[in-house]
Amino acid sequence: MTRIVQAEAKKGSQKWIQKMVNEKPEILAAKISSSLNLAKERIDWLSPLKIDDYAEYRDQAFLDRLEIRLEKLPLGQFWPRGGPQWDALGRSTSGRLFLVEAKSHISELISSMRAKDEKSRAMIRRSLDETRKCLNASARIDWSQCFYQYTNRLAHLFLLREKNDLLAYLVHVYFLNDAEMNGPTTSCEWQGAIRMLDSCLGIERHKLRKFMSDLHIDVRAL
Repeated sequence: MTRIVQAEAKKGSQKWIQKMVNEKPEILAAKISSSLNLAKERIDWLSPLKIDDYAEYRDQAFLDRLEIRLEKLPLGQFWPRGGPQWDALGRSTSGRLFLVEAKSHISELISSMRAKDEKSRAMIRRSLDETRKCLNASARIDWSQCFYQYTNRLAHLFLLREKNDLLAYLVHVYFLNDAEMNGPTTSCEWQGAIRMLDSCLGIERHKLRKFMSDLHIDVRAL
């Protein structure tokens, strides 16, 4: 169980995703449905909610928040404690699950594994390797380095979709014109960065792509 209480954010992607979930939920839902070619339906946003202390969820708590159980491969057999802390979580009226990661500037794409415990590191590497093989990644880059936050989110989509047959989707929200963070002002900047990332990982095309959405949202409209 891991529920992390957050303050009302003053800047960056955390500020904007809080604002969208709490003040413009219908816009976020419409953009997701359009991007994924899904029938329009209500998405109930479960985090980060103002009435829930803007809490973000990770580990078993994010599964509990989504009200799901991993019957075929439990989370504890796939990933150690201290896994991804989701920027937002949503569930549609038909039971579709939305895991959201938000970014305001390109440097946020770069990260490496921080786990110190050797058993935890071994489990993470094993699960990343299994995800990479499933996606037929052509590159042999170490997925625990450089773009780790991106790859561990992919791994959790793999866990929910491929290992547990759940209707899960991974949504990346890339904000535009966040002047305070010197973020990209055009979609082309984000698209170029993501193409580079995918090329490095060797996953330009893969079987989970149709369950992923890249949204470019201008903060000036929020």
